[in-house]
Amino acid sequence: MIELTNIEKYHANKGVKHYVLRHVTAKINAGEFVSVMGPSGAGKSTLLNILGMLEEPTYGSYRFMGEDVTSLNERKRIELYRNHIGFVFQAYHLIDEMTVQENIEAPLMYKKVPSAERKSRVADMLDRFNMVAKKDLFPNQLSGGQQQLVGIARALVAQPGLILADEPTGNLQSVQAAEIMDLFRKLNKEEGITIIQVTHSEKNAEYGNRILTIEDGVVKDDQVLSALI
Repeated sequence: MIELTNIEKYHANKGVKHYVLRHVTAKINAGEFVSVMGPSGAGKSTLLNILGMLEEPTYGSYRFMGEDVTSLNERKRIELYRNHIGFVFQAYHLIDEMTVQENIEAPLMYKKVPSAERKSRVADMLDRFNMVAKKDLFPNQLSGGQQQLVGIARALVAQPGLILADEPTGNLQSVQAAEIMDLFRKLNKEEGITIIQVTHSEKNAEYGNRILTIEDGVVKDDQVLSALI
């Protein structure tokens, strides 16, 4: 599904290159659940943003589902992202002025999904996450855990094959964090959704089948915890 070859990201200042990522080469197959770990400033979030087409690498090749992302124009990249990738953020990134229902529906509006199908998909998500009674509430009326569930529902409503999660439990208490991680494992095991998460938590990392460790922008370790069945 994903093939990174010699990915580099740097910022040049007065002729000096400040590297964020260096020589990152990795292959991630469909159906994997990969945790990206490493100290703060290691380049983890930058790598996730490149995978999610929110940033471009300075150098190197990124292939996603057979497409060479680095050679696509912006319109094609956006199309690829909207059709296949869901993003879950640590800070939720819900739209404050929109209700729960409207936040979940937003990606379908961008994809120009017909109204009847939008309503049906959003209803399914509200039912699945036990949010029917909260559909008309605004994000500031929800707990952190509930906001993250809305964020996950929003990522799933477009039926992506890949979910990218940046510290998805970073702002949650341990009980809520465990619920979110159990949900990710279920999505991966039962629905075959590929998941790549950035995390500082060793406990969260062990929910997946593989851990990529990044230090100073370089992949230092690639540990397989369990083989895909």
